Amino acid sequence: DPDMPFVPSIPEDQFILVEEGDSTIIPCRTSDPNAQVTLMNSSGKAVFAVYDSKQGFTGSFPAGSYTCKTMVKDVEFKSDEFLIYILRATSELPVKIEAIKTVYKTGETIVVTCVVFDNEVVNLQWNYPGKVKEKGLIKLDDIKVPSQKLVYTLTIPEASVKDTGDYECTARQATKEVKENKKVVITVHDKGFVHLEPRFSSLENVDLHEVKNFVVDVQ
Repeated sequence: DPDMPFVPSIPEDQFILVEEGDSTIIPCRTSDPNAQVTLMNSSGKAVFAVYDSKQGFTGSFPAGSYTCKTMVKDVEFKSDEFLIYILRATSELPVKIEAIKTVYKTGETIVVTCVVFDNEVVNLQWNYPGKVKEKGLIKLDDIKVPSQKLVYTLTIPEASVKDTGDYECTARQATKEVKENKKVVITVHDKGFVHLEPRFSSLENVDLHEVKNFVVDVQ
């Protein structure tokens, strides 16, 4: 088709997600198999890559926008813009689980954090006592600086004794089929069980060289 030398692309083809170090295809295909096609980056410079009219350009490309161009009877045509995003993914999956504390009283808010380092292509699942009743809020923070980490935070408001048990996060590397599992045990008591009776005020003064004893009764 001399009026449309580039096969129209669908929106899904224009956003290309690539793992760090992998090759990919920029799918600017032509209706003329003999067309001479040039790949251009966002700076307008030609990029060398292997071309197949039925697939497009194949290679390892930096993140950014790319456009293909060709000439038909001295008229220049440009393809749609293709955007490449580079995702960090490693064969190892460093995961750490953290809890502010592991012993709570009824009514307090449980907070458990699962951190995945150096990976962006991750599926993460939580298992915990209140999951069946869909009790809990999950938040994700994608931190890039100073290093890549995904911070998944599980929050259980108004904890009860039934929330006692194993809190487990399982991270899966979405493309390399690597899995890592971490667990922490949380205990929720019906009520506080330590009672303190200080025999001194919150602010005490002492003279130089004076020895002063502080006594606390613990029940």
